[in-house]
Order: sequence, then structure tokens, then C-alpha cells
Amino acid sequence: MGWYVDGNNVNHGFMRTPDGTITGIDAPGAGTSAGQGTIAYAMNSRQEAAGEYIDGNGVAHAFLRTPKGDFKKFEAPGAGTSAGEGTFACNLNEAGEISGDYYVANGNWQAFVRSKDGTIAEYNVGVDLSCGTFYSLSETGWVTGYSRDSSSVWHGYQRSPDGSITMFDAPDAGTGAFQGTYPTAINSGLEVAGDIIDMNNAYHGFLRTVDGKFTIFDPPGAGTGTYQGTEAYSVNLKGEIVGQFFDSNNVTHGFLRQPDGRFVTIDAPGAGTAAGQGTLAAGGNDAGAITGFYYDSNGVVHGFLRTAQLN
Repeated sequence: MGWYVDGNNVNHGFMRTPDGTITGIDAPGAGTSAGQGTIAYAMNSRQEAAGEYIDGNGVAHAFLRTPKGDFKKFEAPGAGTSAGEGTFACNLNEAGEISGDYYVANGNWQAFVRSKDGTIAEYNVGVDLSCGTFYSLSETGWVTGYSRDSSSVWHGYQRSPDGSITMFDAPDAGTGAFQGTYPTAINSGLEVAGDIIDMNNAYHGFLRTVDGKFTIFDPPGAGTGTYQGTEAYSVNLKGEIVGQFFDSNNVTHGFLRQPDGRFVTIDAPGAGTAAGQGTLAAGGNDAGAITGFYYDSNGVVHGFLRTAQLN
């Protein structure tokens, strides 16, 4: 599940089956100009898919796509209706719950969780929120993510199914503007993975256990300079963490961190080896398969699937 950008810079969603068959997804009402179109973020085992589309006026609308290919459009209450505003659906779990955020007309972001019956619960944990892989919905309805305070410092949060919110900061997270704690993933065991930006603006991965204990980590070869280091994007039920790291030459490499702390570096065949090129491992499932994308030597983006048998 993902999306691609065509030669006219229009977005299109797609689904890829285990045998490699790819089905394109274009939501009804999606715009056909540059920067518009359909962005698919998540799919569950029933082949329900969630994401958003940008219409011809530049407004975002969330959708749920059924296994039969029917689209159910929905809007968060209060979502803005001007260009660059609207509702963004980012995560979908096995229960049919969807998490996301929306841009309101007064310039702020709000978050939401939509239940299977279509009920939307809204919440706000700070000045700003971000979409995409930057916050995660577990199979049991827990959400993790990050928020920006009035000093532009980022802080992690965890939201329970009953709506209660716990804020947290990882050890060694910086306290300057645009530094702090960035949770990106939560599993059904309530382990949270993500990264921090430290006081020197270097990235480091972290794992937070259900009892609130942190492990800070970096794969061998991760750079230590400004905006180098480690970013974690996914944690499965086994505690395997997938992400990327930037080396000292600013080349990107994917990684798999195993529960015992060992690392496997992932470099997709054909990935470029110059600064700004390389491999990004974006997600891993409970079976150990890993997906992501890589930049080749010409800066062109390609998707990849790394099967569990290669672990």
C-alpha cells in the first residue's frame, strides 16, 4: 500500500498483492493537477485502505476504501475547506479504526480517531501535529505521536482508547527549537519506537516499553553530525524495529533492530551511494517482511519489499 507521483506530479494510490500485482487507486473527486490526487497510507488484512485525496481546489478529504473498491469519504468536524486545509487519514488497524489529523481554519492542527461505525473523536495535544508515519495507531486503539509546544520543542504522547493522554520525553532529547522526542510507531504490546533530536541536532532511535523505560540506540555506521543519525519508523509485536540511518557522508541506509539489540543494515540493490541517496526502510510486519523505498544514483525513487526469509 502506498502512492506514486506521475510525470505531471499528480498523486495516485496503489495496492500491491503478494504475487506482485499492482492495482492503482484514484478516489472519486481527486484533483488531476500537480500536487493533487490520491495518497494511500494504510491497509489492513481485510484489504480495507485509508488515506486522503486532494481535490481540484487543493482541499484534503479522508477516505476509507472497501475491499470491493468502494470509497467512503469523511471529514473531521471543523476541518478547513480552503487550499492546504482539510482532513488527512493516516493509519488504519484491524478493527477498522482510523487515525489522522485535520487542519482547521484558524491555522491549527487537531488529531482524530474514527471508529468503525464512523464516530470521530477529536483531540489536541499541542500547537502542531504531523501526518503520515509520524504517529501510529495500534491494533488495540492506542495512538502515539508527537506535538510541538509554544517554544517549538517536540514532545511524545500516548493516547489510550478511552481518550486519556500521557506525555513523555526521551532521555537526551534536546530542548531547543525543533528538537525533542518524536514517537512514530506503537505495537499491540504498547511498545513505542521513534527518535529524538539531541542538543547537537543529531538523531537517535529509541524504544519505550510499556512501563515507560527507554532504550536509546544507533546502528553501527550512523553519523553523529548535524541531522545525521537514526530514525525509527516501525515496531512489530516481536519488538523488531525498522527505520533508516544517515552515515557520515549523508547516505541513507535502512536497518532492522532485533529484540536482542543486534542490527541488520538494509541496502536495496540499485540504491545510490552518494549524499542524499540510499535506502529507507519504512515498515515491518509481524511476519518480518519489510517495505520501503530507495533513491538510485539519478535521484529516482523506487519501492522495495524485503521478504522475511532474508532476515
